[in-house]
Amino acid sequence: MTNDPVPELHPEYSSAGAGATPWREVEAVLETAEIFWISTVRADGRPHVAPLPAMWLDRALHFSTGLEEQKGRNLGRNPNCVLTTGNNSYRHGLDVVVEGRAERVTDGETLQRLADLWQTKIGWPYDVVDGGFRHRPEGPQPEAADPAGVVPVFAVRPSKVLSFGRGEQFTQTRYRLPADVRS
Repeated sequence: MTNDPVPELHPEYSSAGAGATPWREVEAVLETAEIFWISTVRADGRPHVAPLPAMWLDRALHFSTGLEEQKGRNLGRNPNCVLTTGNNSYRHGLDVVVEGRAERVTDGETLQRLADLWQTKIGWPYDVVDGGFRHRPEGPQPEAADPAGVVPVFAVRPSKVLSFGRGEQFTQTRYRLPADVRS
């Protein structure tokens, strides 16, 4: 895609002779990962980290969470968060870190596209209702919905993206984001 983020290798944290990880490899990880870890900040400044499924769509990571869950309460006070994904192997893999602000998604068309992704990618059925998701009875029921039964959906447009490659060479790459990705 034109206007892709530009990779910049951090040589001081990479193997000698290593090259920056291309954006298409990072985007492939974001598109195929099933689980991410979201980091938010509690009211007293302590961090909170939790695993959740997230979907990469329209250059943003999307997730759902109840507003009464710890991460939902944290985002209500401070929408800045970090989503990470990768694997737990030392000798191979590509970890990706996405920083940004979580913003509610209420557009019905976008929510339907996201519900379709959740179903296709991880078999998690949602119905789109009232600016959010509602769990179907045959699906998992882990999130606390608002009193109307709606689970909010959030988008995180990256303000910063890092990747950490492991294998024959170790790499740390930062991506210079075009204005259309950051805004």
